[in-house]
Amino acid sequence: MPLSAQPLYQTRSDLLALEASVIDSRPGMVLLDQTIAFPGGGGQLPDRACLHWDNGEAAITAVTPDTSGWWHSLESEAEVAGPVRVSVDAGFRGLMSELHTLAHIANSIVFQSFDGALLTGAQLSADGTFRLDFDLPLSDVERLRGLAGPINEVIRADLPIRAFLMPWDDANAVPGLFRSRAVSPPRQADGNVRIVEIGDIDRQGCGGTHLKSTGEARPVRILKVDNKGRQNRRIRVGFDA
Repeated sequence: MPLSAQPLYQTRSDLLALEASVIDSRPGMVLLDQTIAFPGGGGQLPDRACLHWDNGEAAITAVTPDTSGWWHSLESEAEVAGPVRVSVDAGFRGLMSELHTLAHIANSIVFQSFDGALLTGAQLSADGTFRLDFDLPLSDVERLRGLAGPINEVIRADLPIRAFLMPWDDANAVPGLFRSRAVSPPRQADGNVRIVEIGDIDRQGCGGTHLKSTGEARPVRILKVDNKGRQNRRIRVGFDA
């Protein structure tokens, strides 16, 4: 795999099965030149994925980049050779893409409405909820409880979502493209960073998976707003029943 190649979960998020040949292998691990399995990161949980081969299959427990491909760790110590197939659980991928898109929408609204408030933490959950932590004063808690309205307005607007590459140094110089107080999106080997854009309301660095438009997401409600320290406010968001 060229160092500059993007993983397929970024460029072809609709591709949920991949036929591949094993470049290298060890007991419980195989090296493939590409991957469709999101490894986890940025608050998004890893894909639920499996590796299939002649007379066997095993769950993929980790995906790790290498200079020549992607190592796929397996739940067993099986020795794999020959052609293989990687499959990704479509339902779980869809849920994570939906939650990640919603988290970007919420992040954008807070950033624009609260004078550039930075993200201090994020976590998507398998139960269909997500939480975001922001560096905000205590006085903003009541305003945060009203975020569901603006988020749902963006969903109804059905804005298109796209992703593109940008030189990392250029992106770092643009206020608002990197939103985390402590962590920046990783610089790729070719010096670029992936930017996700939602209509004309949001642009920020991100390596995760997303929906194709905001209209594919379900309406949400704010479940809880917590004070986590003098400046840290935690918002938990779930689907509106």
